Amino acid sequence: MQRFGLLFRIIIAIALGIIVGIIANDWLIRLFATFNDIFGGFLSFIIPLIILGFIAPGIGYMGKGAGKLLSITALIAYVSTIFAGIVAYTAASNLYPSILSGQSLTMFNDPSGALLEGFLDFEIHPPFEVITALILSFILGIGMAALKNDTLLKVFTDFRSIVELVISKAIIPLLPIHIFGIFANMTHAGQVASILQVFAVVFVMIILLHVLYLIFQYSVAGALSKQNPFRMLKTMLPAYFTALGTQSSAATIPVTLAQSKKLKVKSNIADFTIPLLANIHLSGSTITLLSCATAVLFLQGDSITFGSVFPFLLVLGVTMIAAPGVPGGAVMASIGLLESMLGFGPTMVSLMIALYLAQDSLGTACNVTGDGAITSITDSINNRWNISK
Repeated sequence: MQRFGLLFRIIIAIALGIIVGIIANDWLIRLFATFNDIFGGFLSFIIPLIILGFIAPGIGYMGKGAGKLLSITALIAYVSTIFAGIVAYTAASNLYPSILSGQSLTMFNDPSGALLEGFLDFEIHPPFEVITALILSFILGIGMAALKNDTLLKVFTDFRSIVELVISKAIIPLLPIHIFGIFANMTHAGQVASILQVFAVVFVMIILLHVLYLIFQYSVAGALSKQNPFRMLKTMLPAYFTALGTQSSAATIPVTLAQSKKLKVKSNIADFTIPLLANIHLSGSTITLLSCATAVLFLQGDSITFGSVFPFLLVLGVTMIAAPGVPGGAVMASIGLLESMLGFGPTMVSLMIALYLAQDSLGTACNVTGDGAITSITDSINNRWNISK
């Protein structure tokens, strides 16, 4: 199965989970529920390490390349990421009451509900809390950026490589089995029909939001550079379709760089901004995360307010910095925030992972295509104020 893409494996896992959930007995469902308990415990353990491994060196390296150009590019990328989340929240809060009307998952976190429990009462305690990991990451990252000695930064770079290895070699390969177990249990409990309906409706909304946000980004870029935004967007399509296949912003950098230079952008500007934006500009992923998270909260029956979502967005924009160039990196980096800031429980997190990863490639494609627009905007600002000197 490793030869097939993650999206294909997730689709197969969902389909097999539904089939097994229909025909299997309680014992088999509980067996997979036991695996899910163990895997969920491991996820809880690794989440603070993911946050520490991504954010600390990410901030450290951004600081090392400091300068006006980096500051402007990072600010534009951050604002774009946050605004994308606001757009997603606005669309979700206005559309979900009608398009998801009558759907509910309130029984999911009730132990006495229809979902079967595993054979073991398995729990792995994380090394420290998520908030502790965030604060520690910010302190270490800022400190490493300020120090002239790169020794600690190299240590954390190696630590990030270890965390990326755990995600790519352990978590991502086992996620389809985890998702299989979730859907087998939900189908056995008679709940899968609502989930599939949610998948279809939420995915359509996310794709439309991606398209509209890209048009907005290139309208701004086109207005500043005096180019046709739709021609600019057409120029970046090779990067979009490459990202669909690789599911990685980092792996798509060569194509994104080549296409962005066709947008009348200076080569030295593109050479600097594209690799940077591949790590810090995640507008498509943010749209996907907010849309999926809001859907799960809505179905859970929890109240969703802008006051609770906006702080989550502000921290999320930083947390996803230097998310690994592997499929699912953004959602892995955000799990801790979903739990600590939005009150997600284990089942909600599992459903969130399934929703997000099933269309991860679309979010990545939106990210890298938007990188071309941010690069053009940065180039236009540089041409006007000569900030690169």
